[in-house]
Amino acid sequence: EGIAQYMPDASEYADWLARLRDQLNDSITPTQVCHWSEELRSILSPAIDYSLQLSVPIVVSLNKIQLHHIERRFSKNNDELRHNYLQSDLDTRLEASIKRTVKRIENFYGEIDKEQRALIKAGIVSSPFDPEVWFMEKKRNQRQVLMTIHELTSEPIKDESAITMLRTLAARFADSDDSNYRIYQAELMEYNCAFAARIHNSTHSRQRQHAFKKFRNWENDLRTLIASGH
Repeated sequence: EGIAQYMPDASEYADWLARLRDQLNDSITPTQVCHWSEELRSILSPAIDYSLQLSVPIVVSLNKIQLHHIERRFSKNNDELRHNYLQSDLDTRLEASIKRTVKRIENFYGEIDKEQRALIKAGIVSSPFDPEVWFMEKKRNQRQVLMTIHELTSEPIKDESAITMLRTLAARFADSDDSNYRIYQAELMEYNCAFAARIHNSTHSRQRQHAFKKFRNWENDLRTLIASGH
């Protein structure tokens, strides 16, 4: 059976890419960016839920050795995140953040100029993003993943109960169960939407054409995948 059968909303995702692609030549607002983000979340939600259903037989069959492997993987990833995001020297941390952001933006728009680089730096300096808060939440989620797997594998469980637990876990990743962190998430989302709009509105025609081609290629690849049924 093909991937398209497991992703009933793939065509909707392709249509979403096409709508955004056609708006890239215009200036955009923070409200538009946040709206697009919510649209994408809604489009992907059914596919994510379906993948959770498919994962139930795998998750409930995990053994202690495999669970320990997941723990080691989390630990290794955390070491990498500390190295990349939590440098003890704050100037080094800032420069690393600027470098990551420039790389992402240039992947989308192509090469940027000095003024745009300065705009990015100013945006990062004033951003509410707190890597330490984010890292603490990430580790808390990892602990919840391990607890959930342990509960799912400790004794026989019905598929309906298992999918409910996995859905609860996925919902926690999307919207933290910590009220203070949810407030932080909302503030960061609002800021990031405004930042994305500022960056886009600073771009010139060549850069927007670069982004247009990116969206067109993603859309074409997805429609080809849908048509092939693989």
